[in-house]
Amino acid sequence: MLYRIAESSDWQQARETGFFASFDLEAEGFIHASERHQILETARRYYLGREDLVLLEIEEAALAAAGILVEREWAESRQEYFPHIFAPVPVEGILRTWPFEATAAGELQLPEELELI
Repeated sequence: MLYRIAESSDWQQARETGFFASFDLEAEGFIHASERHQILETARRYYLGREDLVLLEIEEAALAAAGILVEREWAESRQEYFPHIFAPVPVEGILRTWPFEATAAGELQLPEELELI
């Protein structure tokens, strides 16, 4: 599975159009995504304090079946590979979504279902 921290407005638009896309697809040519173990650090670095977020769980096999290229590319700043999705994601390939907000103490945490994996 791949994961994307998304703005609620982008997820709403995806539900209307049938495809998830975000600003980075247009600006950089791909959608940034994460493996499960990368979600919290990505959130801490780029989304801290945001309250309008949704966490998307994307089935990589569904992307492959739709002919959508996914490549893992090295991120020097994090010293690890990250998945990049090179096309809009069909909503059928998004298996689950969760509101992704900080707790009252300001801490980010994975949805309970992902913590059990």
